[in-house]
Amino acid sequence: MKLDPTRRRVLELIAHRDPPTDLKKASIACGKNHAYLHQFVHRGTPRKLPEDVRHLLAGHLGVDESELRDGAPPKVVSSGARQATEMTTRRAVTYARALTIDNDPAVAAVPEVHIIASAGGGSLMDQEQRGENWYFPVSWLHHELHADADNLRIISIDGDSMEPILEAGDKILVDTSRKAPSPPGIFVLFDGMGLVAKQLEPVPNTEPARVLIRSANARYQDYERTVDEVSIIGRVVWFARRV
Repeated sequence: MKLDPTRRRVLELIAHRDPPTDLKKASIACGKNHAYLHQFVHRGTPRKLPEDVRHLLAGHLGVDESELRDGAPPKVVSSGARQATEMTTRRAVTYARALTIDNDPAVAAVPEVHIIASAGGGSLMDQEQRGENWYFPVSWLHHELHADADNLRIISIDGDSMEPILEAGDKILVDTSRKAPSPPGIFVLFDGMGLVAKQLEPVPNTEPARVLIRSANARYQDYERTVDEVSIIGRVVWFARRV
């Protein structure tokens, strides 16, 4: 997409802001989801920035809002008008800074944990959570995924045993509160050998209770474990893939 002057100006101001910012942080500062400005700049949605977003973004970037107005050159203002503009900008900055994940009920942070859920040979699980946060609308988490953000983690897929459903490099959203393999689904689990992402389903009428562990890729054989032999981390409820 060819960028118009307004979109180029947004990227320029973000690149040179001190302290540093990016499209994600600027989107949150405007009270929007983390992808809002990326979609505006690179996908043309929305076509124009709404007035309230324009003022908040200008405050976050420390410029007059006229610099972000389509087709309009920056305003030349008198000292009195400049004072009024600066006051408006300060208010916008204060409001933008207040819009953090902690006190904005519309958006929730989900940490990306730096462990590998292997869809191949397996790998040992590192419990440390030290990845960047992903941001999701709370209403979407509740209504679409029936999930609470506190129970969610983002993990990367490694291996090919779940192709074509999941591919190496995919990011999966794991609900750690959902550990029962009923109904059957895709789970992240430690199977005694390593951390894997597999299709799980209970084996009926077994004592002790057993689970069937399946791969989507026909090159890999199914196998069973007793419930006590596996540790289910959570159910996969969503994934993202680079195109």
